[in-house]
Amino acid sequence: METRYSEFYSYFQKGVAANLPVAASVAAYGSVLGVMAAQKEISWAVLMLMNLSIFAGSAQFVMVDMWVAPLPILEIILAATVINLRYLLIGASLNPVFKGSKILHKSVIMHFVADENWAVTMASHRKGLATPGFLLGGGICLGVVWSCGTLAGHRLGAVIRNPELLALDFAFLAVFTALAISLWRGKKDILPWLTAAAAAIGAEQLLPGKWYIAVGGISGALVPIILQSRRRGLR
Repeated sequence: METRYSEFYSYFQKGVAANLPVAASVAAYGSVLGVMAAQKEISWAVLMLMNLSIFAGSAQFVMVDMWVAPLPILEIILAATVINLRYLLIGASLNPVFKGSKILHKSVIMHFVADENWAVTMASHRKGLATPGFLLGGGICLGVVWSCGTLAGHRLGAVIRNPELLALDFAFLAVFTALAISLWRGKKDILPWLTAAAAAIGAEQLLPGKWYIAVGGISGALVPIILQSRRRGLR
């Protein structure tokens, strides 16, 4: 038992270290959220509650953006749910990492899964280095950094009226671009990526809200499934 915990902690530390390169960007766009929250007069306590209970940057950005009195609670819940539908795909892709883990174990760790530590974990999984401990280490690391970033931004919210002037709003795009590049596997990714991009752009034009995120992700994920089924049918 002691050996298992020692191994888990070892991978936990590796997960923390592997996610440190993206931590600066996470803190940067976390500060943008803090600035936005301060300008909407959302208290730090409420923002911290969001960090702990939701821990999903894109959903939190939308929630803060929609935060006007009287609060459109139903609309906020729906928007956050749509954006977070991608975690169904993320959870499915992590199945090999969670192999042999209990449901409760999976549920606890999944709460700390963000796009960044998921991407880092999947890249490490291809090298045979990813474990639940690795994933959790990355999640805890990013959760702490994210909370510190939102706190700093919230404190500076009364001073920084236009975060785009400091290019803080670009941090969100920059980190996801870097993560996407790290996941690129060559020519076999061209069709799924193009399909996802085309579907997302089309959905953004035709559908309200943030449905384009789910539509793009699901469309891209379906491509390799369809191609594999066709190959099996030709055999």
